[in-house]
Amino acid sequence: MSEPAISQHEKIATALTRLGQSVSRYGLVVVLAWIGLGKYVKFEARVLIEHSPLMSWMFDVFSVTTVARGLGTLEIVAALLIAIRPLSPRLSAVGSALAVVLFMGTLSFLFTAPGVVATHAAGIAVLSAQPGQFLLKDVVLIGVALWTLGDSLRAIAGQASRRPNGTRANVTIPS
Repeated sequence: MSEPAISQHEKIATALTRLGQSVSRYGLVVVLAWIGLGKYVKFEARVLIEHSPLMSWMFDVFSVTTVARGLGTLEIVAALLIAIRPLSPRLSAVGSALAVVLFMGTLSFLFTAPGVVATHAAGIAVLSAQPGQFLLKDVVLIGVALWTLGDSLRAIAGQASRRPNGTRANVTIPS
């Protein structure tokens, strides 16, 4: 009698996992595309980039508008590539890797931008709303980008393990 309940729980768990994966992938796509498009109309990251040892050189070479549109374009490209995972896991992996690099750059601002820590309470740093808490969300976004990268790489490995006659070879991909 308890076996159908386990089966039902497994079905629910599988459905929720698939839903969560879809929301994560396409939520990341929406966030990247929206932020990327925003860089064509308003560029708010100038102060963050100016204080970054990794990226401040860009303003010595390019105008603020060029930097903004360049970053925006990279974010839009990453979003589009991540979105096409059902059609091309290989291109989706490229988009996911690009997103990881972009989020690493953004997360570096937590350590270089002025005003990240607003105050200290009981010896614990309290992040300011801008830019501290705004930047902190990228910890989750980089996690999703890493998951989409792994998911795409797993799909590529699955495609490579298929035999010419359409059957699968005995290839085990660790979970």
